[in-house]
Amino acid sequence: VLVSVVCSPPQNYPLYIRSVPTENELKFHYTVHTSLDVVDEKISAMGKALVDQRELYLGLLYPTEDYKVYGYVTNSKVKFVMVVDSSNTALRDNEIRSMFRKLHNSYTDIMCNPFYNPGDHIHSRAFDNMVNSMMMQVC
Repeated sequence: VLVSVVCSPPQNYPLYIRSVPTENELKFHYTVHTSLDVVDEKISAMGKALVDQRELYLGLLYPTEDYKVYGYVTNSKVKFVMVVDSSNTALRDNEIRSMFRKLHNSYTDIMCNPFYNPGDHIHSRAFDNMVNSMMMQVC
């Protein structure tokens, strides 16, 4: 199970959310929204240190019984959240980092599109394909 989300500050509404399988989508929405609070706490706790060291990967935000929630924040304060099944022990920290980098790069490509209005929901076939390939890799 992998849920991928891109959120835009300061309102923290999801610009893109994709989950596999889709049966528990409401549960994932709740998990994502609670994890955004944890992201905000981590950012405020790091404060200036985050800006100085340019570390965008926030690591494991919190584990639940069934899932692990990871976070990433860009320099422009756009938040990425990934929810991964706890039973997936093959997934290492550096693999999660590289998945976030791929998400960030694809998000940057969307922002460079002159027809995209920042703050709109993301409807991009290339972004969907990239997220689907990441999900296939994990599942």
